Amino acid sequence: MSLYKEWTSLMESQTDETFDAFWKEYSEIETNIYSDILNNPQEKFTGTFKELTEKYKSNSAIFTGFLDGIQDSLKSGKLSMDEIVEDTIIDFDIDFEKLFFNMLAANAKYLYTLDQWNTVLGKEKLAEIAKEYKRSKTVVNEKKIGRNDPCPCGSGKKYKHCCGKN
Repeated sequence: MSLYKEWTSLMESQTDETFDAFWKEYSEIETNIYSDILNNPQEKFTGTFKELTEKYKSNSAIFTGFLDGIQDSLKSGKLSMDEIVEDTIIDFDIDFEKLFFNMLAANAKYLYTLDQWNTVLGKEKLAEIAKEYKRSKTVVNEKKIGRNDPCPCGSGKKYKHCCGKN
């Protein structure tokens, strides 16, 4: 079974009884990884899958989940998750602004409230990204055309007698 399939199988097999313990383990490992990354933002994230798993004291399935989760925050495209094995060299650059935005979108408060963000991006940039995120969630409803309004096609007729007839 591939590491990615092992991860998805682990996720799908969670029950109401096991989910809390699984989530606690996953979030602790993920917090540890992100804390290290944010403490050393100038360093590239690199090593074999096995080396990185050992470095962060993670099991392979959970580390695969971390890699899957960080995909949209990479500068150089996505990883081929199905092809990752223990000897695969993991080497990528993280776009920290994208990462912070994606953490907001995932509602991962335990990650986007890490103190290291202030050092990596600065308070002003964090506030700007948070504002951009909130703006992206705002839905603007366009004004609906009323039956007696002029038809938007420009015919000069009322909407109900033109394009609104059907």
